Amino acid sequence: MLPFLPEKFTAVVIGANGGIGNAIVNTLLGNSQIGNLIAVSRAPFPVKHPGVESVVADVSTSSGREALSKHLDGRPIHLLFNAVGILHDQASGIQPEKRLEQLNETSIAQIMHINAVTPALLLSSLKPCLQGKHPTIIASLSARVGSIGDNGYGGWYSYRASKAAHNMLMKTAAIELSRLNKQSIVLCLHPGTTDTTLSEPFQARVPSDKLFHPTFVAEQLISVMAKRTPEDTGSFWDWAGEPIEW
Repeated sequence: MLPFLPEKFTAVVIGANGGIGNAIVNTLLGNSQIGNLIAVSRAPFPVKHPGVESVVADVSTSSGREALSKHLDGRPIHLLFNAVGILHDQASGIQPEKRLEQLNETSIAQIMHINAVTPALLLSSLKPCLQGKHPTIIASLSARVGSIGDNGYGGWYSYRASKAAHNMLMKTAAIELSRLNKQSIVLCLHPGTTDTTLSEPFQARVPSDKLFHPTFVAEQLISVMAKRTPEDTGSFWDWAGEPIEW
């Protein structure tokens, strides 16, 4: 499955109750290479499996990250997969902006915090588990719309900006971690339009062959990770294994 990682490796999946996060967990559990899996979510993870540890923590808060760090207690992480993200939120009135006059500083701050700041702070809090000499893959969900070079349509200001910031933070972290662990691989991954609650309000115009089931996406992303080496650290890939420009 992931030839770069050892047998019975330890994986941590952030956002394990979400559409893609849950699919990643189930796909990993379907392979004998996995040893221990820590499923992190804001509510208890429902799957009962002897190799799964459920950690209830909101990693967008300092207390949540501290709780996760305390639970892991510095043990080596071989795979860290971050599936946390926000595009819209009805309760907060957050929607993708199509025009400049729709920009709202509170919404921008919230989207930037969840999509960009939280993944970086997560790496900071788990740094003792990532540095060393063990092979480790750190994969964090991004989006093609976060590519500045690929932006030909405009709109979705906050989401685009947050994913671009996410990519820069991950790229920068990759440089530091490569000094602390020569066997580290940091990847930004674009899953494509996946049939989850994140994309649900925007699926009407998506062709059926471009709306992916979470299980398919999980399998594709794991396949992309399986082909990467430390020379690829700090890079940006789509679900089909094609590089994306920054």
